[in-house]
Amino acid sequence: MSDAWARVPDLAAQHFLLAMTALAAGILIAVPLGFWSARRPTAARIALGAASLVQTIPSLALLALFYPILLWIGGLPALGFLPSVLALTLYAILPILRNVVTGLQGLDPAVIEAADGIGMTGWQKRRLVEAPLVLPMVMAGVRTAAVWTIGAATLSTTVGQPSLGDLIFAGLQTQSWPLVLAGCIASAALALATDALLGLSEWGIAHRRRWLAALSLGLIVAATIAAAAPLWRSDQDRVVVGAKNFSEQFILARLIGDRLRDAGYAVDYRDGLGSAVAFGALKSGAIDVYVDYAGTIWTGEMKRSDTPSRDQQVRAIGDWARRQHQVTLLGPLGFENAYAFAMKREDAARRGIADLNDLARQSPQLRLGADLEFLDRAEWAAIRRAYPMRFAAATPYSPTFMYRALASGRADVISAFSSDGRIAADDLVVLPDPRGAIPGYDAILLVSPRRAGDTRFADALRLLIGAITPAMMRAANYQVDRDTDKSTPEIAAGRLAAQIGRSSPKGGRD
Repeated sequence: MSDAWARVPDLAAQHFLLAMTALAAGILIAVPLGFWSARRPTAARIALGAASLVQTIPSLALLALFYPILLWIGGLPALGFLPSVLALTLYAILPILRNVVTGLQGLDPAVIEAADGIGMTGWQKRRLVEAPLVLPMVMAGVRTAAVWTIGAATLSTTVGQPSLGDLIFAGLQTQSWPLVLAGCIASAALALATDALLGLSEWGIAHRRRWLAALSLGLIVAATIAAAAPLWRSDQDRVVVGAKNFSEQFILARLIGDRLRDAGYAVDYRDGLGSAVAFGALKSGAIDVYVDYAGTIWTGEMKRSDTPSRDQQVRAIGDWARRQHQVTLLGPLGFENAYAFAMKREDAARRGIADLNDLARQSPQLRLGADLEFLDRAEWAAIRRAYPMRFAAATPYSPTFMYRALASGRADVISAFSSDGRIAADDLVVLPDPRGAIPGYDAILLVSPRRAGDTRFADALRLLIGAITPAMMRAANYQVDRDTDKSTPEIAAGRLAAQIGRSSPKGGRD
């Protein structure tokens, strides 16, 4: 549990900075818009309708939508802080806007008439009459928006922005409940503390204790500035290691981080990235290094549908990455993590399913469990072209729960990963691909353009090239994924480092 809490302060600071930036932007948009539209019923209906429409979009989808929009605009970072703050700002607008409009429309007309009667200008009415009267309603909306924004900020992990969601997503994937609890408790504590400070400010304004209102708001501003302070420092020796959203990636990220730390770098991690997000983050320099898989780059980024030999594929990817994106492929790590259809051994034998041809014939009577990306990937389309699979149901799961769905009978076949130790542990059979529809998936180490000329960086990682066998990776994965006596990714990375004769997480030498 102490390891989980050790990660909380840095992630909480970035989480708070993101949420408060979005809240401030929401206030700057919603308050003027509310005052302008309150006296214009049609404009108020349109503004509130648009803000309400945004609330119907799931926050995760809204975050994802800004990625292609920012790519299309060009010249702006499509990953990390900017798309996260834009999406959260839209979520913050509705409660503030609604309360401003409702408060202004509910003012006693006699008060407005009295202000007109003494000759107040429109600006004087807003500043001296309307604003003080409506302020309690506005503060209630701000407090609601603050809690919503802090809660939704956990999802920014999926677009490469560090947050307390890093702990939650990693903990759910590896079934490490201390990580989940640390992330949830810290996020809830941030929301409650912020709401309490805003409530104190509201009380101070209502009871003419302006010093109390200023103090509480000042604490929020000071905390936001303190959270932003590390971003103002330029640290060439600080590197960011990326990881996708499953155990193998967490382990390899820590293995890479340990190598770089031994070489004198300070290391941060960005966990839980999707495939397209991870490669985009590498190209933009949001992360410095991560492990991807040849088949993922081949089909997803290069849009290739042919299946060359694994060596030819890796060479072609290296040439393409360097030429098109100035990304360096240091080399394959030595093992392959391919998609592989797996079934319970006794179930496959009972049904007479020996390969993907047999699976295709019986697919209308079977239920497929897939990882969260598989059903939308080019590989699945290629497999369906080669084999006429029409499953009775196809359900996406987080990888850990995908294996549990198979074990519990909720799925009959899953899109497993060939380097996963649970295949042997659960006595699963992997169905051969006689038509060669599935490309090679060598694990490859990719380095961002901004690290291309850093020989110390490359030298620290080059010793990992070709050093990890499939058996070693399966054993490391199973240490994290097994149901009992689980290890953390950090411990599994240390054991893997010991096996290949490299640095341990403690920085020692074996």
